[in-house]
Amino acid sequence: MGEIVLAAKMTHVPTLLMSEQEGAVKGKRQAAIDGHREIARRAKELDATTVIICDTHWVINAGFHINANDTFEGLFTSNEFPQFIQDLPYSYKGNPEMGDAIAKIASDKGVYTLAHHLDSLELEYGTLVPMRFMSREHDMKVVSVAAWATVHSHDESRIVGEAIREAVEASDEKVLLVASGSLSHKIWANKDYAANNGTFTISSEFNRQVDLHVLEMWKSGDHATFLKMLGDYANFCCGEGSMHDTSMLYGALGWDAYDKKCEVVTEYFPSSGTGQTNVIFPVH
Repeated sequence: MGEIVLAAKMTHVPTLLMSEQEGAVKGKRQAAIDGHREIARRAKELDATTVIICDTHWVINAGFHINANDTFEGLFTSNEFPQFIQDLPYSYKGNPEMGDAIAKIASDKGVYTLAHHLDSLELEYGTLVPMRFMSREHDMKVVSVAAWATVHSHDESRIVGEAIREAVEASDEKVLLVASGSLSHKIWANKDYAANNGTFTISSEFNRQVDLHVLEMWKSGDHATFLKMLGDYANFCCGEGSMHDTSMLYGALGWDAYDKKCEVVTEYFPSSGTGQTNVIFPVH
C-alpha cells in the first residue's frame, strides 16, 4: 500500500534560478534554494519514489488536468518572464499510472479530470523550479497537476486532493506532495516596480500581515480555522492561482481534520510584491 510520506507548500519564483546566475539577484535566494533541497532530503530519508506537484503556474479553464507523461525532457522558456527563465534544460521521469489513477478517481467523484500523455505538453515553471533544486538531492518520478484553476471551486480542488491520496494509497508508491505557489500574490504594478525595489519588497502591508498570521496558524496546527478563511484569503490577498494548490494539499491531508504543526524551512520573504516561503506539512 502506498502513502504520502511528506507534504509541503513551496515557492517557485524565478529569482531562485537568477540567484545562481551573475547579476543583481545572485545569491539572494539561497535560503529558498536550501529549503527546496532540505525538503527533498527529507523525502529521500522517507524513501519517496514520486513527487506530485500541484502547479499554480499551469492555467486551466475547463476541467482539471494532469501531466502524466512517462518522460519530461526539453528546454523551457517562460512566456511570462522570458528575460528571467530562458532555455532551462530539464529531464525527469514521469509516473503515468499515478496520473491516470488520480484522474479516474477524481472523475468518479464527480470532478471531471483528464490525464495527458503528450510530449508537446510542457511542464510549467511551478513544477520546473522546485524540481531544479530538489533533483540535486533525490531522483523522483514527477506528476504535475494543474492548479491555476480559473473557473473551479475550492471544494472541487479538495476532491482532487482526496483523489491524489486515494490513488497513492492504491499504489506501491511513496509520495512527496507539493503545493507549488505563493502566499499572497499581488505583484507590483509595472509603473511602481522599479521605484519600490520590487524584486525584494511586498506590495501590500495588509497582505504581509495576513501571510505572517497564516504561517503562525500553520505552525500551531490551527488548520481548521485557516480553511474557514481560505476563500477570503485567496480573494483579498490575491492568492496565486486562487490557492487551488493549497486546497488540493489539504484535501489530500484530510482537510479540516488535519492538525499537525507545520515547520517553516525557509523564512517568509517578499518577491516582486508577493509573499513566499517553504513550509513542511508533516504527515506522521
